[in-house]
Amino acid sequence: MRLDKFLQVSRLVKRRTIANTLCSKGAVSVNGHAAKAGKMLAVGDVICLPHPSGDEEAPEPEYEVLELPAGNVSRARATTLYRQLNS
Repeated sequence: MRLDKFLQVSRLVKRRTIANTLCSKGAVSVNGHAAKAGKMLAVGDVICLPHPSGDEEAPEPEYEVLELPAGNVSRARATTLYRQLNS
């Protein structure tokens, strides 16, 4: 599954266009490397996103991919697709 699609399906970002924008700015990394929106994810990959508050001094949240769904999922199931590694 593409990175931008996973971010939207898992509800880590609100819309896929926002995920695309973050990736094009170089703000999203996968396994420690800047990632484009089309990067194909695998189970076990670690995604690092910018802090939602925009605070540059706050630690960036990291998420481990636990499952790659075939399509859209319910809101309740979305949180089972990843595990937050830091807070």
